[in-house]
Amino acid sequence: MMRISTILVSIAFATMLQTTQAAIFPEAQVGIKIPLTQKPSTRPMTVAYIPSLKRYYIADGGLAPMGSETEAPISKSQIHAYDDEGKYVNSAKPGYDNRSIYYNSNSNKLETITYNISSFGGFSPNTGIFSIDLTETGEVKDTSSDVFGFNPAFGDANTMPSYNAEKNLYYAKQGRSNKVLVVDLKAREQIAEINLDLTKAGVAFDDVSDFFVAYTGIKGEELELLDIDHKAVLVFDLTGKFIGKSELPKDLKLRSHNHLNGAGYANDMLFVYHESEGEFGTYYGFKVQKAN
Repeated sequence: MMRISTILVSIAFATMLQTTQAAIFPEAQVGIKIPLTQKPSTRPMTVAYIPSLKRYYIADGGLAPMGSETEAPISKSQIHAYDDEGKYVNSAKPGYDNRSIYYNSNSNKLETITYNISSFGGFSPNTGIFSIDLTETGEVKDTSSDVFGFNPAFGDANTMPSYNAEKNLYYAKQGRSNKVLVVDLKAREQIAEINLDLTKAGVAFDDVSDFFVAYTGIKGEELELLDIDHKAVLVFDLTGKFIGKSELPKDLKLRSHNHLNGAGYANDMLFVYHESEGEFGTYYGFKVQKAN
């Protein structure tokens, strides 16, 4: 009788485990490919999507704001718009050293977080969170508005935070570590710290994306992390527990800079920049999980 009970418990546990991980695709599915037809002004950083406009936005970053006696300090890094089939629409230069671009469904604005939002790297102009102006049909404009200034709670100057619109929180991955700081703009210190269980995932901190972790909005599978060295996407919950992984195509050539940029999460897809494909590289949007 005890043996039967043990078997039943084992079956129940295995079934529960399968159910827990059933939403993660063993192999990531390509949802869209966006060939860059406009040469990046610097390094492609992250990707946003606005459903009502059916537009993707790719933000470049890496050029600090520079000014002169006659010019205001602005960055030459651009933001590029593409339609929902991956076709180029237009580019503009709002003037920011972008790190993370996202659609804020609370404000109905396209927003960007700049390099050094924490001021960890010292004070610099045009630093913080800004909303990017768009035309009625979704083209990017050179103009923008202030949203929020610097906040030390974001930690690392290079972080590329992802946004949780439901709770109005940010998840800021810290460089060369498993740490993710949870930020509420109303506080000057992080309200929580998530330690991703990289050991359980079978990776080291230098295998994965240095500064970006995606927020998915999927309960129990909220965070996705790009594993560059093993070509996979790792999934964690908000406690940092490792949930599962999804394999990326083995012929995808990822390079060292993929640790630092060329990421993003938009339209329920994790975006990865594949520099060697096309004249200026190609962004792949991978479906890793079945959306709830």
